Amino acid sequence: MLSKTPTATADAALFSLVIAAALPPLLAFNQTPAATLYNQLLALAGWGLALALWAHSSPGWRASLKSPAALAMLLLLIAPLSSVAWRALPLSLGLGATAVLGAGLAVLLLAQGLSREARRSAAEALCWGLLLAGLLSVAISLVQVFAPQWADGNVIARSGIPGRAVGNLRQPNHLASLMMWAAVAAVFVTERRGWRWLLAPLLFACVFTVVLSASRTGFIGIAMLAVWGLIDRKLSRGARLALLATPLMLGVSWWLMAQWSAEGGHAFGAASRLSEGAGSPSRLAILRDAWALTIAHPLLGVGWGEFNVAWSLTPFPTRPIAFFDHTHNLPSQLAVELGLPWAGAVLALLGWALWQAWRGAARSDEDAPLRRAALMIVLTIALHSLLEYPLWYAYFLLPACFALGLALPAGERAKPASAMPATLIGGLLVAGSLFAVWDYQRIVAIYAPGASAAPLNERIAIGQGSPLFSHQADYAAATSQPPGRDALAATRRTAFSLVDARLLMHWSRSLEATGDVEGARYVADRLREFRSETGDRWFESCVGPATMPAAPPAMVQCQPASAVVDWRALR
Repeated sequence: MLSKTPTATADAALFSLVIAAALPPLLAFNQTPAATLYNQLLALAGWGLALALWAHSSPGWRASLKSPAALAMLLLLIAPLSSVAWRALPLSLGLGATAVLGAGLAVLLLAQGLSREARRSAAEALCWGLLLAGLLSVAISLVQVFAPQWADGNVIARSGIPGRAVGNLRQPNHLASLMMWAAVAAVFVTERRGWRWLLAPLLFACVFTVVLSASRTGFIGIAMLAVWGLIDRKLSRGARLALLATPLMLGVSWWLMAQWSAEGGHAFGAASRLSEGAGSPSRLAILRDAWALTIAHPLLGVGWGEFNVAWSLTPFPTRPIAFFDHTHNLPSQLAVELGLPWAGAVLALLGWALWQAWRGAARSDEDAPLRRAALMIVLTIALHSLLEYPLWYAYFLLPACFALGLALPAGERAKPASAMPATLIGGLLVAGSLFAVWDYQRIVAIYAPGASAAPLNERIAIGQGSPLFSHQADYAAATSQPPGRDALAATRRTAFSLVDARLLMHWSRSLEATGDVEGARYVADRLREFRSETGDRWFESCVGPATMPAAPPAMVQCQPASAVVDWRALR
């Protein structure tokens, strides 16, 4: 238990970690337009509560500021603030990124500074939370695949992909990563409690759910579990055998689903995914384009949060036709947005931290199982980060930072640090999350108005006054208001959050309306590269006489731009 802490406070602290890890992935309720916003706010509030309650058990947090992991997080924390101050990133986006990264740094320092006894209690509480989230997500996934009519959208999310489970996070890869964390947690809990007979069924439930998700990332994660069982000789024989059997569990799960699909004519998402091939041409293409942007901006990058707009407004004739707001690869994302020196420093520090964690896990002492489980939590989400961007979500970033802190050497404790900063940050996270829920209602009123709602323009104006979500109100302004100066200003702000075919079309119209015909044609050219249905309908007016030199001004999109326009001049 927590040293020198009353029993009631210690129990509350342990419970806070359980709910911080368990509840965010389980929340299904959402309000348009942000499907996982409440999951992230719940994660911030839950970990804020944990910070406040565990602050007195972390005397070494200040010494941990010198650790490579903390320095990497500090470098990342500077990035959104610098983009707001010296680039064009809207304040609302900068504040959100700063809050999440700041929470990640605080959680990392808290875990690394914990006393030895507190680390053991915290590790078990974290694993109980992840295991609880995993087991309940198994049940949710079974409903989504086998009884989808039971999913109401508020308690159990509806899957938008026939034959595939998405969990309450509504994303198959996120579900698969949660299952990997639940599997790691199951190993730690059953080994610590002596419930070794329970591990194999728990692992099978996790593996079966990965098959229901049809996540190829999850399949690679299962291989990681098997490798863990192969190389970790400190695990019990039963645990090693159970981990080594996970590929067999994958085969059995696949066979069971194939039989079910064949006998009932049901959709089997994993089989459909397999028929698509082992890789994703779009993902490879976005990495190629991101590298081209990195080479074009090698020193300072395009700016934190600006890949979306930079890529969308740069000519790439062979670009993927889907709209990407991330590169789907953590090193690539950091390199293109921060530049090679900054990203290189962050990645080098993170690599150093992982090396420290690996060396600590290799030691044979009483806390080795704790460090190995914590390292596996970090490694499985690191794998996912090479193929997507899970660490941009608070419900993955914060547990990963806490696990990394547990896996790293404890900070020097020559002089115990004050608990006040962690308590204050925790309180701010809880209060800030509650404020964000209230502030977000201004945006909900725009996209899902009630029966007595004010006119759209009035709702948009109120939403644009939001300190945290004004960029989402700007999207409505950019795409619903008449083309002109106001719509153009809103377009330039919201483009850092979302660029799609509809926004590009209105962007071009607003540029034309404000007299920038060349810019309008250039943006229309970029829309044409995406070959979207929305864009194709707009370009239908260019067929026939509209393509002649005497085309009327309304047909500005039919004429190509005469030169390449710097994307920074358009934002």
